[in-house]
Amino acid sequence: MKHWFLKMAAMSITMCAALGMEAQSIAVIPQPAQVERQAGTLLLTPDMTLAYDELLEEQATYLKQVVYRSTGFQWKTETRAKRADIVLKIDKQQVPQEEGYHLVVDSKRVLISGHDAGGLFYGIQTFLQLLPPAVYSSALQPDVEWRVPQVSIADAPDHPWRGMMLDVARYFFDKEFVKKYIDMMAMYKLNKLQLHLIDDSGWRLEIKKYPRLTEVGAWSGKDEKRLGGFYTQDEIRELIAYAAVRNVEIIPEIEFPAHMLSAVAAYPWLSCTGVQHEVPRQHFISRDLMCVGKETSYQFLADVLEETVNLFPSNYINIGGDEAVYDRWKECPLCQKVMEREGLKNVADLQGYLTNVVADMMAKKNKTVVGWEEIIQRGKVDQQVVAVMWHGVKDTIQATQSGHKAILAPATHLYLDFPESKTPGEIKAATWMPPISLEKCYSMEMNDYSPESTVMGVQGCFWSDQFIHGTILQELEPLNENRSENYAEYLTFPRLLAVAELGWCKTAQRNWPDFHQRIRTHYTRLDYKNCNYRIPEPDIVSMKEKEGKIWFELASPIEGASILYTVDGSYPHTHSKTYTGPVAVDTKTDFRAVTMTDSRRCSLPLYFAPDYSAYKQYGTFVAEWSPRTIAPDAGKWRFETTGKMVGNGTYELTFVRTRGKSPLNLGTLIQYKREEKLTEVAVQGKLDASHSTLTYRVEMNEFEAGLPFYIEVDTRPEEGNDVFGFVFVKKVE
Repeated sequence: MKHWFLKMAAMSITMCAALGMEAQSIAVIPQPAQVERQAGTLLLTPDMTLAYDELLEEQATYLKQVVYRSTGFQWKTETRAKRADIVLKIDKQQVPQEEGYHLVVDSKRVLISGHDAGGLFYGIQTFLQLLPPAVYSSALQPDVEWRVPQVSIADAPDHPWRGMMLDVARYFFDKEFVKKYIDMMAMYKLNKLQLHLIDDSGWRLEIKKYPRLTEVGAWSGKDEKRLGGFYTQDEIRELIAYAAVRNVEIIPEIEFPAHMLSAVAAYPWLSCTGVQHEVPRQHFISRDLMCVGKETSYQFLADVLEETVNLFPSNYINIGGDEAVYDRWKECPLCQKVMEREGLKNVADLQGYLTNVVADMMAKKNKTVVGWEEIIQRGKVDQQVVAVMWHGVKDTIQATQSGHKAILAPATHLYLDFPESKTPGEIKAATWMPPISLEKCYSMEMNDYSPESTVMGVQGCFWSDQFIHGTILQELEPLNENRSENYAEYLTFPRLLAVAELGWCKTAQRNWPDFHQRIRTHYTRLDYKNCNYRIPEPDIVSMKEKEGKIWFELASPIEGASILYTVDGSYPHTHSKTYTGPVAVDTKTDFRAVTMTDSRRCSLPLYFAPDYSAYKQYGTFVAEWSPRTIAPDAGKWRFETTGKMVGNGTYELTFVRTRGKSPLNLGTLIQYKREEKLTEVAVQGKLDASHSTLTYRVEMNEFEAGLPFYIEVDTRPEEGNDVFGFVFVKKVE
């Protein structure tokens, strides 16, 4: 079987080289292992017959429903019809690898063979990707000709674990959004959904024996500020059935011993102290752990996990296990007795002891324990477990050395709650590590899989704690907004497609320029799926200096999208110039360009950050000005200092003139907190060729975290308005 797939991958490389651009026109994601493109197409018609093996009724119904919504075709369905126009069948001899498929489209019919129902479903997904993007529409598309290229595709995944983690604990996403997330995963052949059901800020799973877990632990805040929700067991069964048709295995995460303040708020006796807490409305990591010295704690875990594994058919149960701080265990006499009884030297070994107890408990139910990497770092764990490695790719050596399995989910590449860029205007997102671009996500180191491999696969992670970090991002129900869902999709897509190809393809198949070219055709598909993806900035084909000018040559990253641009540093809008060919500017910081889709959604602009290194003595960059921001006559200029002036004290604000001929007079400076006037500084000065800097000293006495702060300064240009410059801030006392 292994040799069959290696041979298939080698054939793919040879075939692509032979077919050249014709093979590349098959823009499937993830990239299939073997593609043989034939001349011609097959036209789908309403009078076709769909035949399927008896065990594939759900998959046949799925295909029929998807096609019907956009085409209106009501295909007849039959079982075991050899001469049908579209045939779905299981054929383990032709397709020997699990989740593999073989898709053949010729001049007369479509034949999709799968090793199993999952592989057959993936053959359907590839077939849909070969059709016009409008096939994903939920509304009838009468003007589309439904042609599919004649092709033979043999394909199978390289890794058995290709997943996403969706955090529904810190912010609750309802059942329908989870279904949509499953749909989008399945579209790109991801097969594992880790539902992060438990955290300090929410308990999202109904447990019959402990009703207060959802009566109390699922909610934070009061009255109109109340947030939260949970899934009933019937809703979970509905989600599991929905996912099963789409070959997605839902793996529940029941987090302990840390990140479970929501349970402690419901049942204070779970903690070492027994202190009553409330479910937090703002994000923080609680120091309260589940007490490992009480028999009631183990009974609680046994009861909760019993209901959980009876509900979820997955062979895996995720127990979390990350970020535990052991101060409570050090102070707890009951926990210390366990250490003494078990001969444990370090308090961290108590977590290993707890993991062993649970792993043994789960082994009796034929379940494998999964958890964050800490579960193999805190004491010796006897049962083989699966560690989700979230710090770095190289950390999998820890799993290899200790005889455990691993999933790659490093925050450096696969935490999709980080933004894609530092471009001004980028969405509010996690900041504790650098942004993760689509290319960086795709380019993560990932070795090929074999049954002997430590690494089983890959998993992207979307954390929702930004919803409880100061600014509240969730929807406003009276306005029927769904901003939380749009926010989650914006950060997940298009990077989910990169995660999918990482998990599906062998190393030799992964090629960033090729992926970048293929993904151009998928944004329209995401549009039809009503997915709020992040629109990529225009591609820079070349940027050359010639005759004192900088010349930009651009290309649209989305098939059919246009590019709008400006050359004065202003933000492009719908009436800006449309790019038709190379553009020349004096300095690259003056050039802005956005991608505009047919739906009139646009990207952030191309952005070239100025070089501030020559001004480091003035402190942190705050703002820049240009003729478009300064009134041509006497006026006021306002800019934001939130996050730059942090804490009370004395600050110096320095205005630096960088270019231009005309003098600029600066006058009274006023500091605001929101619209509340705080301080006023009366300084008169002129920035001209002989005086390029002017400094104001400002007292901050009413700082308040989370609130916006602004500076407003009087400006009056002389002899025209052509001056450019920066503002910097430095705390001096």
